[in-house]
Amino acid sequence: MNILVTGGAGYIGSHTIVELLGAGYDIVVMDNYSNSAPSVIDRIRRIMEEEKQTAGAGNQGRIIDVVEGDVCDKAALRRVFENNSISAVIHFAGYKAVGESVEKPLMYYRNNLESTMNVAECMKEFGTEYIIFSSSATVYGMNNRVPFVETMPVSCTNPYGWTKLMSEQILRDMAAGAPDKERPDYRFRPVLLRYFNPVGAHRSGMIGENPKGIPNNLMPYIQQVAAGIREKLTVFGDDYDTPDGTGVRDYIHVTDLAKGHVKALTWALSADDSQWEAACEAASSSGGAAVFNLGTGRGTSVLELVTAFADVNSVPVPYVIGPRRAGDIATCYADASRAKEILGWEAELGIEDMCRDSWRWQRLDF
Repeated sequence: MNILVTGGAGYIGSHTIVELLGAGYDIVVMDNYSNSAPSVIDRIRRIMEEEKQTAGAGNQGRIIDVVEGDVCDKAALRRVFENNSISAVIHFAGYKAVGESVEKPLMYYRNNLESTMNVAECMKEFGTEYIIFSSSATVYGMNNRVPFVETMPVSCTNPYGWTKLMSEQILRDMAAGAPDKERPDYRFRPVLLRYFNPVGAHRSGMIGENPKGIPNNLMPYIQQVAAGIREKLTVFGDDYDTPDGTGVRDYIHVTDLAKGHVKALTWALSADDSQWEAACEAASSSGGAAVFNLGTGRGTSVLELVTAFADVNSVPVPYVIGPRRAGDIATCYADASRAKEILGWEAELGIEDMCRDSWRWQRLDF
């Protein structure tokens, strides 16, 4: 099967391609490299070659096409579908910085929603039924009840989160729409994966998160402080109602997250109508989509993560306490039991693995 991965050279996309290839899927990559680089594809190929040499030939898939292009360019996207028989899409392409979305909301709405609509329209035109959508726990907004479950009310506090929630709605509405009169057997089947806090890097150190400019996420900032690129980390608030006063989040290793996409894809491709309907009904707000949280189900505070990184890697991570950031909540972690029950997936790697692999990537990046 040929799987189109949009944004496949990005942080989560690249790790997911490694896992897809390992599972035997053939891959078509489309990326405009706005927040990545073509060299990532070369590194993926090196990883797979090394794994083949270590573990034997196995049943690896192939990267059959790499297209430099913007998913918002519908003509370019259509050519990808025309030139390749696409069985399913994993849609990562989009802007993802919360702070930037507040500063440039129209840019985020235009890019993230247009890319989703273009993908959905091309899928329908070419008869591709399955899409795994890269969503986010930001859709739970300011909910203060933990753990977060898929049936909770959804809302958002920033444009980035709204683009994820609106994209979910677009895909739900397509799935719930009337059958295509010309193709009555066509079924549009979206799986919405709500990520919590991806961190870490591939165990080889060859691919990882490489933010341009000042990092927006905690782990890359910790890495850069440890490497001496930045002087110190600012911890935003130490007066939350948490064990040490700092915010608690559900950090998930990017490799576990990538494996979650493979499990979701494999399940979607094999589920019969009754299994699909049961999965959709289990999340009452999902309409015609299957929704799954991808997280560990465990909360880790900011100071716990900083301390773990310093201890595991034997490096200092200087930090200072700053004021709270507007919109931050005290505690956020997942109930990922539906993913375990239906997809057969659960996170396996711990905080120490995340810290160790992140530092390996920081040191070996080239």
